[in-house]
Amino acid sequence: MKPLDLTIRLEWAIVAVAAVVFYGSTGMSWWLFGLLILAPDLSMFGYLAGPRVGALAYNALHILIVPVLLLLAGHLSGNATATAVALIWIAHIAIDRALGYGLKLPTGFQDTHLGRIGR
Repeated sequence: MKPLDLTIRLEWAIVAVAAVVFYGSTGMSWWLFGLLILAPDLSMFGYLAGPRVGALAYNALHILIVPVLLLLAGHLSGNATATAVALIWIAHIAIDRALGYGLKLPTGFQDTHLGRIGR
């Protein structure tokens, strides 16, 4: 693994740890965390319709835009549930990136913006 790859993975691992620590401060149940941590991966069912639809579905739930906006809205409104869901979602994305799973390209599940999985 190249030093830059390692640095990027370490950076995402720190984001994941931060999201989990902040989740703990919400006072929400760890059962909710366990229930939702893999929920974004349900988007992989999009691959049943082909690689283009699969990549679109997967990427829609694996970009930070929506969970960060949800985190901001939850924080500003004092909605602990919205904040907690956003932190779980961010933790999921960060764990994926730390493991080397990037946003998918329409050419196939193995092809990501971070390179080919399993290279």
